[in-house]
Amino acid sequence: MKTLIGGAIGAILGIIGMSVWWKPFLQLLAGAVPVMLLLGGGLAIYLGFDELKDGWKKNDTSEDTSLASGETETVKQDIDELKKEIKTLKSDKE
Repeated sequence: MKTLIGGAIGAILGIIGMSVWWKPFLQLLAGAVPVMLLLGGGLAIYLGFDELKDGWKKNDTSEDTSLASGETETVKQDIDELKKEIKTLKSDKE
């Protein structure tokens, strides 16, 4: 309830203030809008460039991580050998 009353009082004071200081408000708005556009544009450029860099990284890593068919077979064989070694080590402990 206190928030509702405080918000209503703030809105009424804001309307009164804008009607009394209309020209200074417009001057402030005229000075603030270009600055906000400049900052927003800079942020958009930064985020767009960052997204581009991420796209370049995805393209680079996708080519590097692909294995030839012979390499996948050797990796599978290595994994099988390691599994057998783990089983023998477990059985030796018991």
